[in-house]
Amino acid sequence: MLTAKLILHSMNNRIVLNTGPIIAFGKIDAFELIKELPFHFVTPSQVQTEIGIGASLGYPVVIPSWIEVIRLVNPPSRLALANLDAGEAAVIEAALQLEIPIVCIDELKGRRAALASGLAVVGSLGILGKVKSLGLVASLQPLIKKAQDNGIYYDPKLVERFLRDVDE
Repeated sequence: MLTAKLILHSMNNRIVLNTGPIIAFGKIDAFELIKELPFHFVTPSQVQTEIGIGASLGYPVVIPSWIEVIRLVNPPSRLALANLDAGEAAVIEAALQLEIPIVCIDELKGRRAALASGLAVVGSLGILGKVKSLGLVASLQPLIKKAQDNGIYYDPKLVERFLRDVDE
């Protein structure tokens, strides 16, 4: 099985994004940085629906035009929908249908389901790590603090380990 770290070192890969990372990137105004990465980002229409519901409730995040919104050939299974939210189930299904080896999911249950499906998983922090490794930002600490200040939860031990891994 390919690991997310190995895939992120490649330069020509697609990544399927879930709702949580899109919201996180939007809340920290990081879309322009993420756009510079050497990946083609896609998201299923179910995630677009979740983002739209949030927007109707007053959450300002929208999906930027450079993220391709796709429709699934086959909907997620009832079993997947019984265990995951619609966005996570659709992200995993999209990756499997389109043979995209990596998904970007932050929520633990979705990450576990993606791994069990044979997919490599990266979270929003991993994507931000790639931003730093390409020299697009000098430090990720301000972005992580901004995310946390805007209601994005990251486990403190994960953040500590991540910042250590990116030499901060």
